[in-house]
Amino acid sequence: MYVDYTADVAIVTAARAGDRQALDKLVRHCLPLVYNIAGRALDGHIDVDDVVQETMLQVVRGLESLHRPESFRSWMVAIAMQKVRERWRSQQTRTAVGIRDELSGTADPAADFVDVTILRLGLSGQRREVAEATRWLEADERELLSLWWLETAGQLTREELATVLDLTPAHAAVRVQRMKARLDTARAVVRALRSSPPCADLMSLTSAWDGVPAAVWRKRISRHIRQCPTCSQRSLDLVPAEGLLAGIALVPLPAGFATSLLYQAGTPHAAAAHAVDAARPSSRSGLRVARIGRHLTAKPMALVTAGALVLGGAAAAGYGLDHRTAPPPATAAPATPSATPTAAQHPTSPAPPVLPSPTAPRPSLIYGQTVDQVDSAPAPDARPAPLPERRQAGPVAMSGSYAKPEARGTYLLAHRGEYLTISGRGYFMLDWQVEYFTRGPGQIQMPTWTGLKGKLFHVASGGGHRMDDTWPWAPHGHTWMGEPVLGYSTVPQGAQQMWQNEYYYLDGTVTLHLNERGTDYNLIVGPTTRTSIIDDITQPPSPVPANGRVRYGLVRDTGADDTPVPQYLTRDNPADPTSLPQRSRVEADQP
Repeated sequence: MYVDYTADVAIVTAARAGDRQALDKLVRHCLPLVYNIAGRALDGHIDVDDVVQETMLQVVRGLESLHRPESFRSWMVAIAMQKVRERWRSQQTRTAVGIRDELSGTADPAADFVDVTILRLGLSGQRREVAEATRWLEADERELLSLWWLETAGQLTREELATVLDLTPAHAAVRVQRMKARLDTARAVVRALRSSPPCADLMSLTSAWDGVPAAVWRKRISRHIRQCPTCSQRSLDLVPAEGLLAGIALVPLPAGFATSLLYQAGTPHAAAAHAVDAARPSSRSGLRVARIGRHLTAKPMALVTAGALVLGGAAAAGYGLDHRTAPPPATAAPATPSATPTAAQHPTSPAPPVLPSPTAPRPSLIYGQTVDQVDSAPAPDARPAPLPERRQAGPVAMSGSYAKPEARGTYLLAHRGEYLTISGRGYFMLDWQVEYFTRGPGQIQMPTWTGLKGKLFHVASGGGHRMDDTWPWAPHGHTWMGEPVLGYSTVPQGAQQMWQNEYYYLDGTVTLHLNERGTDYNLIVGPTTRTSIIDDITQPPSPVPANGRVRYGLVRDTGADDTPVPQYLTRDNPADPTSLPQRSRVEADQP
């Protein structure tokens, strides 16, 4: 969900004028944002619900005093951060004077915000590691992280972040860079502790550690990482955090959270304030608070917003092969940005695929004569053709050199020279991540396929968008291949533009090579099924495409040997895979 300032101003103006529906809409719009700020800044502390409650009450009561509706978001976020700091100061004061109780200074195990973020957004791979790394930050760093995370996810602007911190944009940028450096250190710590096989020296170092993240242990472990050749190598492929978090979702509100927000036990001051204000019909702010209570009681929220990584989405930013809802950035800038479809264009029940008749006459075809080539993106609301059914013999097998094993049998190819050998009879998916923001945009040295034995087909494209589509939640001109300030990565002339998810069918063996040069890119490869492909490509564009789905997928499979084969494919095993010609020729030497 990219910030819609025009809508914000209109809603705030109407709410200040006493429009009840506008006030309800404002509450629905703001509550998830405030919950994410407080939850991440307080790291799931048991007082998160109180901070959210107090923030929303102060926002509603102070709405009349807000002179500039366009500054509403930064004003509201500043109130939330003020409440967070007040809560930390209160806990520190109680600890300093020796006052302790069963709730003081504790976190709710069921509401650990890191676990909540991972589970509700389905994070995996490096996105999950980023979430886990936040546990290793100091309280003030988590406060800044809670704002920067939302900025990177498209929920706040840098100007709003600076305003909330009462800093100039330049000073805010310095603060953010320092926090990001600490976050990267924490990510390396998380990676080292989770690595398998574990480092023997690290195990010895942490033998006395109680498992609770703390500054002293972060320093000790990070010092070990710098000095250990094994552990230092394990963090070399860390993707910049902003690339992983771009477009990621807000964490949905927990079930029942909104319903009990103003009436939960243990917050008598808030309930009493609400009762007093609600009993004063002459008080406009009191009526507004009463309306919030009625609204939240009548409409418990289970909000799902801008989606994840997904990475690819399963983005931008987890490395699982679940179809992601928020892919990370990454090709050439489109001459005309892809149009975002309207709600009227989105049928919600795609027709079930109809398989071609096996008795239909077909011409004699030679495998490999049809090769991928440049094509145009289909209309956003154009449904894919039926996906023919091909025989499967269980998931395809994978093994490779330097390729990093990921979850559910998937592999990550992240560096030039890494390769993966795939064999069997079945479907697999290749998920693209163009990391134009690390080295800068350039022409992509395309991956190549060598040593083919049997047949390999390019059967479908999905993920909700081509990589040159514009982000639906970002400023104009941002695509999954670049953006106006940095520029755009490109594919070689004549190469087919890739989609977020590319699907293939293999009956035999082939080796996939990552030939990274010109710009950084990663490939996540793993087995899939025909059913999963259909689930992905038949998902309609989102009416509010915060999840990165701006079009249906595309079927390329004809069910016969005239289904296209990938470009840069050969049956040979050249010494230099990057030298493969673009035009694949694999008709000969059929097994």
